[in-house]
Amino acid sequence: MRRLLATTAALALATTLAACGGDSSDDSSSGGSGGGGSEEVRSIRVGVIPIVDVAPIYLGVEQGFFEDRNIDVELVPGSGGAAAVPGVVSGDYDFSFGNVTSVLLAGSQGLPLRIVANGVSSTGDPATDFSGVVVPGDSPIQSAADLVGQTVAVNNLKNIGEVTIRKAIEDAGGDPSDVEFVELPFPEMPAAVAGGNVDAAWVVEPFLTVSKGQGARSVLAPFAEPIENLTVACYFTTEQMLQEDPDLVDDFQAAMQESLAYAQANPDEVRRIILTYTQVPPAAAEAIALPSFPEEINVESVETVAELMQDFGITEEQADVDALMATD
Repeated sequence: MRRLLATTAALALATTLAACGGDSSDDSSSGGSGGGGSEEVRSIRVGVIPIVDVAPIYLGVEQGFFEDRNIDVELVPGSGGAAAVPGVVSGDYDFSFGNVTSVLLAGSQGLPLRIVANGVSSTGDPATDFSGVVVPGDSPIQSAADLVGQTVAVNNLKNIGEVTIRKAIEDAGGDPSDVEFVELPFPEMPAAVAGGNVDAAWVVEPFLTVSKGQGARSVLAPFAEPIENLTVACYFTTEQMLQEDPDLVDDFQAAMQESLAYAQANPDEVRRIILTYTQVPPAAAEAIALPSFPEEINVESVETVAELMQDFGITEEQADVDALMATD
């Protein structure tokens, strides 16, 4: 794994966090990547979201990929990447799943976060994208251009949904700044759209299928259309963790790569496992569109997201993607 040296500011912040009880890792491990080299079981807390995107880590825990490396994983559900960032920084989580936009935003603000593993990626096909902007069946909204002047629900503001939707509107010739984004948890979005509480909602599976089952239709596949081969989300930790327990990070990375490969090769297992951590009905689980789970991050796509975040005023300066990456 390419070890990244923290900047002076990041180290200072990490030290401050440690003084506040920010680190919950066990630095007694002594083993290499993938070999379960530590003889002592290390317990970690990982922040996740109850959506299809995190199926690989649930499968990895079930299949024993983490146990093989002497890692005991507690998966802690949350609302999204924006909430996960403070959880990791404070030490409530040792690692977390989060969309790349939230991590880029935190990095641009000087927080000592490092991306350690891929999370989920787009299939690149609008017809089978696992994300969609949905509207009521009788809505006049037909395309990205029609979202101008409308209210669109996202799970977190300034996240990957907002960035990709703004890009799609811009590509369609509209004003990407003339959209009102409002926060709403994913499970509440289908009802909000059906009830007319918002004009549109950006949802991911399984809520895309649930929304369509309630009469909504998708007018935009934001992960597949504006940016090619988009890395949507990742797993991240702190620079402090990298410095203090690199073997644990190595083992976590190796277990995640094995988990991602297993999920990619076993779509039926993905559909099965989501029934254990979401409220999606079995019939909907069989119908959902699955994302792609490559082992590697498409760094170029993350750099494109960083550029768009600056263009849309989400960050004052473009986030340094290379400095955030701590992958092989």
